[in-house]
Amino acid sequence: MGGKDRSGAKGRGPKRWQRRAGPKGAPGPRRERRSGDHILLYGWHPVQAALANPGRRFHRLLATENAARRLEEAGLTGRISPEIVRPGAIDALLSPDAVHQGIYAEVDPLPAPALDEIPDGLVLILDQVTDPHNFGAIVRSAAAFGVKAIVTTARHSPEATGVLAKSASGGLEHVPIVLVQNLARAMTDLKAAGFQLVGLAEEGETDLAEAPLHAPLALVVGAEGKGLRQLTRETCDFLARLDLPGAIKSLNVSNAAALAMQLATLRLAQQRS
Repeated sequence: MGGKDRSGAKGRGPKRWQRRAGPKGAPGPRRERRSGDHILLYGWHPVQAALANPGRRFHRLLATENAARRLEEAGLTGRISPEIVRPGAIDALLSPDAVHQGIYAEVDPLPAPALDEIPDGLVLILDQVTDPHNFGAIVRSAAAFGVKAIVTTARHSPEATGVLAKSASGGLEHVPIVLVQNLARAMTDLKAAGFQLVGLAEEGETDLAEAPLHAPLALVVGAEGKGLRQLTRETCDFLARLDLPGAIKSLNVSNAAALAMQLATLRLAQQRS
């Protein structure tokens, strides 16, 4: 894929995992990180999706009268009764630009699978995508395409709360985020388990729409501007680009990821038929 946005564009036997520990022998993290003690959710779609998810544990739910009435009409008040507040009470808990739509929740993070527990299918690997809006938009698209997990580093990634959760629009309830200490090592483990690793890069040797893809598949997406780091590139099976027909040859990283998921899904379906 052109421009300065470098996000880009076999048969297999049974899995034989060898678990690798984190620094000093400690196991890698298995859960979303927290914002303080709880994850913060606001806005209709993130809170509604969390209320519909029996795996979410709620600690606090604030709603304006209108929002509470909407929750009741949707049949979502059985698990926890909202505390009725005026909009200003929620405003005081969030940044000035937060669009909360009269609803706010404090919840526990969801459990995430360990790396060796990720089921076969389509997986995303994010290499230092740090902007919460972009990360959240990627989560939302991943939920739409049935992605099994998003793998990223514990450092150099935004927390699954607040702005990210709002941008994900409920996607956090459907796509687990697997945090690892060392991305290249995690990629090597996925490859050993049979995953094909395809990195998105503007200088990729093949168009993703024509690439020889195989399931299970992990698409590797780099940060906007910087793209994939060198070791990440070297760990991929190959690099693929996104060929665009118009005058603008680069996409925002979240749009590039969404297009890549669509192309990969179609390509895998073609090769199965």
